[in-house]
Amino acid sequence: MSIQNNLNSISKTIPENVTLIAVSKTQPAASILEAYQAGQRAFGENKIQEMAEKFDILPKDIEWHMIGHLQRNKVKYMAHFVHLIHGADSFKTLKEINKQAIKHNRIINCLLEIKIASEETKFGLPFTEAEQLLKSEELKNLKNINITGLMGMASFTDDIEIIRSEFKNLKNFFDSLQKYQSFNVNSTILSMGMSGDYKIAIEEGSTMIRVGSAIFGLRNKN
Repeated sequence: MSIQNNLNSISKTIPENVTLIAVSKTQPAASILEAYQAGQRAFGENKIQEMAEKFDILPKDIEWHMIGHLQRNKVKYMAHFVHLIHGADSFKTLKEINKQAIKHNRIINCLLEIKIASEETKFGLPFTEAEQLLKSEELKNLKNINITGLMGMASFTDDIEIIRSEFKNLKNFFDSLQKYQSFNVNSTILSMGMSGDYKIAIEEGSTMIRVGSAIFGLRNKN
């Protein structure tokens, strides 16, 4: 199937309140442009340098989402254009994003990455640390970031019940955070679910899914 057909098929399976992020990491500009011409505007990358290169050559109304693990020393390369950072997992990271946002007179939207999987290789904040961060006085000093929700990645397993349980835990935590809303915490986005588990994620309350191979086919190794 073509990229356009894949996008059409996926769109039919997701509710209107769910945003589709087309994960374009390692994909050539031509493939992204094909998805763009089919109407897709939100794309996700996991390497800042690659995303910056694509930003320079592709249409400027694309929303670029940084979905990979964040290296603080590279935030400066995307601070002028990134639409949403999915992987903020420490106060130090948020502080650096705020610093770079000030330089560009922007407010940068961020999601807190929460560790919901048992795998050691997964990044993210434990629930308790995320809650402490959200109610901290230090966070209130970061006036050029806006925490718009949470992101989490389920375990890499065929056990659907484990995946569902992890998504359910994240949704419950997301719901509990409404009491921490403030000028720079406006939690409306729950980013969970990828090509293999996005349907489960939607059933458990996801409002944003990150889909790559189901759109573009199996990606190149990088």
